Amino acid sequence: MPEQKLDINLPEEVAKGTYSNLAIISHSNSEFIIDFASMMPGVNKGNVCSRIIMTPQNAKRLLMALSENISKFEQQNGVIVDQQQGPIPPMMNGGALA
Repeated sequence: MPEQKLDINLPEEVAKGTYSNLAIISHSNSEFIIDFASMMPGVNKGNVCSRIIMTPQNAKRLLMALSENISKFEQQNGVIVDQQQGPIPPMMNGGALA
């Protein structure tokens, strides 16, 4: 199958990006909600800087794309070491922190 080309516009204000060091993921039966947030070390309060809402099918595609890209990154740069201490705490409504 020939490779498809996508024509996607990237507005300047979006291209600058937003830093996030925390993602809070929750879901219902019809959608996944990913809140990207930033928190200062030692402070228990943060701010959500972006919320992405996706269908379960697109969330699974995102998972596969992230997995593929992390694998490629680690092949080129070495294994990413997770410095997280202990298990990730569970969230209500089937969500999780990342």
